[in-house]
Formats: sequence, structure tokens, C-alpha cells
Amino acid sequence: MPPRPLASGTISFGMVSIPVNLYAATESKAAISFNLLHGKCKGRLKQQYVCPKDGNEVVPRADMVKGYEFAKDQYVTFTDDEIKSMQQEANRLIEIAEFVPAAAVDALYFDGAYYVGPDKGADRAYRLLAAAMEKTGRCALARWAARGKQYLVLLRPMGRGLVMQQLLYADEVRGMDEIPTGESEVKEAELGLAVQLVEQIAADRFRPEAYEDEVRKRMQEAIERKVAGQEVAMAPEPKKAEIVDLMEALKASLAARAAAAAAPSAVADDTPQRAAG
Repeated sequence: MPPRPLASGTISFGMVSIPVNLYAATESKAAISFNLLHGKCKGRLKQQYVCPKDGNEVVPRADMVKGYEFAKDQYVTFTDDEIKSMQQEANRLIEIAEFVPAAAVDALYFDGAYYVGPDKGADRAYRLLAAAMEKTGRCALARWAARGKQYLVLLRPMGRGLVMQQLLYADEVRGMDEIPTGESEVKEAELGLAVQLVEQIAADRFRPEAYEDEVRKRMQEAIERKVAGQEVAMAPEPKKAEIVDLMEALKASLAARAAAAAAPSAVADDTPQRAAG
């Protein structure tokens, strides 16, 4: 059974309009969460909003208003209708502004993705746009109005279809120059060993199936043991990282990787061997 679309829209490509449907590209495995309970009776606690100016009086939702803090402890308030009037009209238009090289947008700007599929009767125009971007090696920067906001998105070809990547705006991404990176110079001997270590554990492609959320798995197993009435063993405190000689650390890393790679050959033929990663 094909997935249900999350939303519909229209890609505006010059004078061409392409009706499309948007589908979830990811399936988030939500982090394991815990509820707050009363330690005495194990009853689940409820959240309340209180006003500290009125002696911590509990404020019902009907008495709440939305406000913007323009100075310390000074607010202007807005009604729901006023806020709605400022929001972007959701016209579902995905308006292409320009085409850029596929590698021109840094992944730092990526903020979520959707698969894009053609709506009824739009197959030919949809495939044409995808093929044109594939042939030119370019992606499309576009504006998308939805949910009361205007989003910057990137349309890019994938296989025979399109992916719409939601992007952050420039003022939402901090500059790297704000981050202290030190003044140390790279030594050629150290660089040579570091390059060797990189090459030792390099791969020709990304294999997402080779990785899993080990913390989530460990927490789920601990929860299952608790439910079964078993105790959960406390993990040992992690050792504090020590600053070691960089050259010696690189040499030791290379030697350890080389030993690990050679280990399977020393295993007897009748012993199952683990495939090299």
C-alpha cells in the first residue's frame, strides 16, 4: 500500500506548473522519554501555569494571551487573529527562484526532507524537471508557503524522483568564525600519519544500515529488565580523557587497525569469521 501524502503543492517552473504530493522521507524513532511521578504514590504529575506576580496563582488557558518581550519584562500582546494576519498565506506554491550546482548548498543548512511525487496528470512534467536537473547537475532553490510560514527549500533529483530539502535561512546558521579553533600549526609528519589512519578506515559509500542508536537500544533493554522486576546495573564512570603525545597516538592507532585487519587470517578454518567492516 503506497504511503499517504502529508500535503500537496504546485512546483512553479518558469511557465510550467507541476502539481505534486509531499511524503515523509524519514521515520523518526523518538527518543525514549520518562514521565514525572510523585515519589510517594507514583502518580503522574500534571503541568500547570502559574503567575508569580499574583502569588503563584494557577492561570487557566482561557485567561492566557500571547505576548512579545521587546524589553526586559515589557511585553506587547497580540490576539490570535492579529498573529494570523501576519502569517504567510498557505498557497501551497513551491516557487523555483534559481538553479544552483548540486554541491553549492552546504549540508549545514539542511533541516528536514520530503519525498516529492507527481499528482494525477503531472507525471511527464515532473519527470522532465527531474531529468533536467540530473543532466545539468543542478538543484532548484525555491520558496514554499505552508503552515503560516515561508520556507526556503532545495529540490534535488534522486533516482527517478525528487526530494524537497527544507533549508535554514542564513540568519539561522551561526558563522564558523564565531567558534575558537586554536592557533596550532599542522606538522607534516603528523599529517602523513593522520592521512594513513583516514585511508585505513575509509569507505567508498555511506551505509546507513551499518549504524544504529546504541543508547536507545540500551535504554529499551534496561526498561524491559525493570518491567520484568530485574535490577539495572549501573554503568562505570567513564575515564577522563588524557592528553597524550599526538605522534605516538597516531602510530598506536595505525598499529591497532593493522592488527585488527590481520586477525581474521589467524583464525582456524572451522571457526566462523566476522566480515571486515
